[in-house]
Amino acid sequence: MSEVRVTTLKDTAGANSSTTAEIASGRAKSWVNFNGASTVAIRANFNVNSITDNGTGDYTVNFSNALTDANYCVAHHVGNYNEGGTNSTVTGARPHTNSSSSYRFSVNFAEPTSNSLFDYSMVCISIFR
Repeated sequence: MSEVRVTTLKDTAGANSSTTAEIASGRAKSWVNFNGASTVAIRANFNVNSITDNGTGDYTVNFSNALTDANYCVAHHVGNYNEGGTNSTVTGARPHTNSSSSYRFSVNFAEPTSNSLFDYSMVCISIFR
C-alpha cells in the first residue's frame, strides 16, 4: 500500500490551499468549545488562541490565524451542564463585531422572564468561510 505525505494541498490553479491539519479538523475555519462561566477556559479548539471575557455573557473568540475577511458564518451552541439540577439553553447569541482576527458575541439567559446576559458553562462556536 502506498502513502502520500504533504503539508498543504492546493487546487489545480495553485490557490485555495488546505493544510492537512485543516482537513483532519474539518473544513471549519475555526471552532472552539470553552467554559464561559467562572474562569473562562478553552476545552478544545481549532484556530483559536484565546477567549476574551468582556463581562457577563460577553465573549471574544480570538483566531490564531486571521481569516481572509470578516464575511464568515457563525454557528453557536450555548448551554449549561447540569449545574444545580437545571439545564439551561440559550435564547439567543448576539454578534457584536466580526473581524478577520476575532469574533465578539453575547448570550442571553434562557428564562422567559429575563433578557439579561449570562455566563454559560458550555459555549461552542464554529466559523465557516
